[in-house]
Amino acid sequence: MLGEFEYLLLTSTARLGEDAYGVAIRLDIENSTGRACSIGALYTTLDRLEAKGLVKSSVGDATPRRGGRPKRMVRVTAQGMQAAAAFYDTVLRASRGISWKKGFVRP
Repeated sequence: MLGEFEYLLLTSTARLGEDAYGVAIRLDIENSTGRACSIGALYTTLDRLEAKGLVKSSVGDATPRRGGRPKRMVRVTAQGMQAAAAFYDTVLRASRGISWKKGFVRP
């Protein structure tokens, strides 16, 4: 089972597609959640997801804008898509019959 941050990272990576790299993923997570995301936590989690086979990374071209440093490009693997879908389905099943809109409300 994925953790929340792992799921957010996979979701952002999938949303960004070919533009998925560390800083872009970080900004996407921050924009979608309204919470700060440390670059250290992001890269630690990327390493863990890659070790699990859920993402694959490669080194992109160096760009002048980045002072000649290459980007670490990331893509979600088929196994990563399955893990994210399973996490999402679990949250939906666990939330059935509960409304959190105005505090805890029992249907």
